[in-house]
Amino acid sequence: MDATIVGLGCWAHVRRKFIDAQKATGKGKRSRADTAIHLIGKLYKTEKQIRHLPAEEKTRIRQERAKPQLEKFKSWLDENLPQVPPKSTLGKALHYLAGQWKRLTIYIEDGRLEIDNNGIERSIRPFAVGRKNWLFANSQAGAKASAALYSLIETAKLHGHEPYRYLRQVFTELPRRRVWRR
Repeated sequence: MDATIVGLGCWAHVRRKFIDAQKATGKGKRSRADTAIHLIGKLYKTEKQIRHLPAEEKTRIRQERAKPQLEKFKSWLDENLPQVPPKSTLGKALHYLAGQWKRLTIYIEDGRLEIDNNGIERSIRPFAVGRKNWLFANSQAGAKASAALYSLIETAKLHGHEPYRYLRQVFTELPRRRVWRR
């Protein structure tokens, strides 16, 4: 395994599990799920405040603010985990949190890392939505063409270009260029 690849956890997934546990508790009732959601909210508040800062500055602020919050959260987790039935909705959320803890806390060590993978999920949503359409690609060549087109579109978005204008320029300029093949 490549030592430079690091598994990163997603706090949005953790939060969703606690929201499910909160819903299972019933309206108007307070539970440990509310506490977890509140603690996660504090982490997100810090991220919102530092979103546009350089990576080095994010790392420094995360160490100052998020690390103590995570330490409190870990203490709360260790205290509550043995008290909740593991098969309950809250127990499943707590066990997921405990199992992912190391991956969930890595983001504070490097300002280039995100607290969750929501950005990635938003960028691949068109692929997930289009998945059933791909069943009708009719051929492997059609599927490859679709994949190439999606790659161009997502690359344009990644670099801040409007996809339609970008594709128009690419398809206008490409035939004019000499392509060298080996």
